Amino acid sequence: MGGRPVVATVDDSRCVRSGTCVTLARGLFALGARRAEFVPEQSDDDARVIEAAESCPTEAITVHDARTGASIFP
Repeated sequence: MGGRPVVATVDDSRCVRSGTCVTLARGLFALGARRAEFVPEQSDDDARVIEAAESCPTEAITVHDARTGASIFP
């Protein structure tokens, strides 16, 4: 904790619900009925959010800076 505030979105058309994001960032991602979901409105745990996004097998997760909207990943 203690990084920059970030937001993540999950692309419905790419997510295959592998659960990698949930495993790597438990409490920040959860498996929904159709896709994984970013649970909080934003998170200061940027390292875990980015790690989950980088590990997504279908590259379905995008991460942005919550303050500026700047793209962080991909």
